[in-house]
Amino acid sequence: MSHAPTHRRLPGYLQALLTTFLVVWLIMAAVPFLWTLWGSFKVEGDFFSKADWTNALTGELTITETGGAFTGQGYYGAWVQEEFWRAVMNSAIVCFFVVTISLTCSTLAGYALSRSTYNYAFWFLIAALIFRAMPPITLVSGYLLPFFEWNLWGHLSTTIIVLVAINQPFSLWMMTSFFRNIPKDLDESAMVDGCNRIQAFRHVILPVMWPGVITTGLFSFLLAYNDFAVTALLLEKDNQTMIPKIASFLGTTQTKGNVMFAVAAVISATAPLFVLILFFQRQIVSGLTAGAVKG
Repeated sequence: MSHAPTHRRLPGYLQALLTTFLVVWLIMAAVPFLWTLWGSFKVEGDFFSKADWTNALTGELTITETGGAFTGQGYYGAWVQEEFWRAVMNSAIVCFFVVTISLTCSTLAGYALSRSTYNYAFWFLIAALIFRAMPPITLVSGYLLPFFEWNLWGHLSTTIIVLVAINQPFSLWMMTSFFRNIPKDLDESAMVDGCNRIQAFRHVILPVMWPGVITTGLFSFLLAYNDFAVTALLLEKDNQTMIPKIASFLGTTQTKGNVMFAVAAVISATAPLFVLILFFQRQIVSGLTAGAVKG
């Protein structure tokens, strides 16, 4: 006679401890962003007040200078005066091509390596892992000479090439891992039913792989979106992406208001990430947990 599995509840004190830890962690994670969001609508004298930190809450100088408790001067200065929108467009272009190229190559290569019976597949993945373990900034130096000689330095295309090269090993490992967790029987069954290898991959394997594809694409996107070292080194000052542009607001020469431009730009760059994670949260969780279950 079989018995249904029973789930033991955690002791009350342990549940309280875990709940307390979760609440504290959420507060610690959310407060910096919420504080920055609040401060982005203040003037510099309030948000960075040395006399009284509560000025950031009450906005005394903001009221004096602008006539209201909140102001959009930081956003206007960043987006219009300093043309932060150009950096946003550059980031969008770089992220789109990095994700598209990385996903296309890693999906095809990962499927081929996961189904390969030759030893070269193992050594190929090891070589990719070694390449991924190297600091990205050390890899950029190898591109500088040909970029200068061919007059390619400072263009978005060069940044896309380097970021794809840096991101490809990681994407390849993730996609290969996901494909290996899909039974080969699916391929064989599709080909028995009349599909060739490409049709089996497109119509049978790829639909099952969407959580893994989305997860890998998101990590590729975050690498390109948050990169500073590569983009700062390869792009000119007038052709920057968002992260180097934010850093330029905090240069050695401080001008009144520039710090608030940076604060507003930080919020502008961070907010889309929250929306992206919330929109794809189910696919991300499915993709991250897929590697723990064997098909």
